[in-house]
Amino acid sequence: MPFSDRDKQLGMDRGITRRDFLDGVALVIGAAALGGFHARPAMAQTAYPPAGTGLRGQTDSAQNVMHAIRDGGFWATNPAIADTGEVYDLVVVGAGISGLAAAFTYRQQKPGAKVLLIDALEDFGGHAKRNEFTSGNGKRLIGYGGSQSMQTPSYFSPAVTATLAAIGIEPTKFETYYNQAWAEERGLNGAVFFDAATWGVDKLVVQSGETADWVAQTPLNDTAKADLIALIDAPGDYMPGLTAEEKLTKLSQITYQEFLLDYVKADPQLVDYFKTSTTGYFGVGIDATTALDARGNWNPGFDGMDLGDSVSKFHSPSGRLGFTDPDPYIYHFPDGNAGIARHLVRALIPAALPGTTMEDQVTAMVDYAALDRPENDVRLRLNATAVKVAHDGDPASAASVTVTYADAGGLHSVTAGHVVLACWHRVIPYLTDELAQPQITALNDQQKVPLIYTNVLLRNWKALDELKIDGARARGNFWSGFEIDFPVSMGDYTFADTPEDPVILHLSKVMVEPGLPTREQALAGKRAMMTLTFEDMERSIRELLAKALAGTSFDPATDIEAITCNRWSHGYAYEYMRPWDQFWPDGPLPIEAARQPWGRISIANADSGAYAYAHSAIDQAVRAVRDLLGTPDGAPDHARFPGPPLDKLGL
Repeated sequence: MPFSDRDKQLGMDRGITRRDFLDGVALVIGAAALGGFHARPAMAQTAYPPAGTGLRGQTDSAQNVMHAIRDGGFWATNPAIADTGEVYDLVVVGAGISGLAAAFTYRQQKPGAKVLLIDALEDFGGHAKRNEFTSGNGKRLIGYGGSQSMQTPSYFSPAVTATLAAIGIEPTKFETYYNQAWAEERGLNGAVFFDAATWGVDKLVVQSGETADWVAQTPLNDTAKADLIALIDAPGDYMPGLTAEEKLTKLSQITYQEFLLDYVKADPQLVDYFKTSTTGYFGVGIDATTALDARGNWNPGFDGMDLGDSVSKFHSPSGRLGFTDPDPYIYHFPDGNAGIARHLVRALIPAALPGTTMEDQVTAMVDYAALDRPENDVRLRLNATAVKVAHDGDPASAASVTVTYADAGGLHSVTAGHVVLACWHRVIPYLTDELAQPQITALNDQQKVPLIYTNVLLRNWKALDELKIDGARARGNFWSGFEIDFPVSMGDYTFADTPEDPVILHLSKVMVEPGLPTREQALAGKRAMMTLTFEDMERSIRELLAKALAGTSFDPATDIEAITCNRWSHGYAYEYMRPWDQFWPDGPLPIEAARQPWGRISIANADSGAYAYAHSAIDQAVRAVRDLLGTPDGAPDHARFPGPPLDKLGL
């Protein structure tokens, strides 16, 4: 369709990829979902997936096989299955961090084991996705398209610490590699952008000086301004007459929205102001986040209530982490936790990723052709969607498992001595008919939180320097805001120094629908997400940056060099929280029934821990392998209960 004059001003007519991944494999798999496996010849995958722009992540082409199975049409044509004749000690379904860690742990316990990992996506790592760009000046920039950072190494289990050490990751090095003073050294502040659709005016407010100074510049009404200043600088006791314990209990029973309206008696505009302040951490807005967890997120309003410093048992897992976190948020590879995935791949398939150090891994390029060679002890097969997993006989006595997958060439099967299902919980009941209903119900309790992680390559960051900001939170916009990427330099990779240098801006959107229970919010958000095109997202990005950076040298038509939107319709693991999950924390927890192994099959993923963190994914991988091999010391304690270790919380 032709672009409008406004679109042209924004640069929508420029050479940015505006399509789903629709080459080779994607086209053939699309046909496969309809039973037409041989409609087209097999074609090669994208040569170097991290460099792909446009819409990435869980694209339609990566999901349509499982969606066809879900909708009941996949097996209707009785497609033929070709036995590859391949036999493995272990097959892992899913090559995210948990799947890769499961393969690594299995080979630690069974050296020389033959392992196959299969994954529906075009790249390994799952949500730990690497995005690469080349700027117009020739500089290569690396960003994260999903799982961000290793959070709180102080809380890592012995299993996680040992796994990271075994693959060459030393978290303490980030104390040097992450420049915590980068923004301060350049005089950069935070900012808030107010959207005209919500506030009647497009306005960027730089958060410098005292609270009253910047709040006075906002388009809030006078009452809301006064309430916001008081909430931040001089909050009162909004529950007088109650003991600290009674207050904490009450805060676990009400949302932060209710707290603002019914207890603080704040102007309703503050609900709009804080509406999405909790989405990035909890996956829901303030209408569904308890006031107790909002306190763990460091939302204002609690300092005058004499609540003490102890964590409450009613905090959600992430609420407990946020409230007690003893570590700075600096344990971040330039590509986020894709750095962990790459280290695991290097340990499993050394020929695929050259080098030996934590530092040289950052800029080394994966040889994707080396991932699935017959001579490998470990093979990683991308663009391959598992469709069926079944024991060869009674699960209690079977000597093997048959795993069937779909790829560009049709349906294929392999034989496994053991299987680890490192895919989403809700997928598992579609892969097997060997589970009892109580376990299926428990697996279906997990409802992934949908989100979009977007990286925008800017030719330079002069406009942000002119405003003296390193980003801005958005109040009312589709996106939660934008920020210059984490300032990490390591090995041959150097972060931006001067405003003339190219940078990556990171934007995110947690797709939830306010007003519903948490799981229903996530489901409704996923449905809404699937209606968005890349062009929709690109236009909204350009509009946001054009409005927020208005009055500077920024030109969206020329300063934006590339955009990658990583769509995770099945995003991060759902975490238990009050008031929606009244079984929390005393149990029984659905994950306890959901992750039970059977026969030669076990389950490993962040869903199994109901805790959306890389270290949880590793803990669950170790537990899943121990479930299979009967390791004497059993599952690691940290894998049993979501959140930080209870002994370190005083609970």
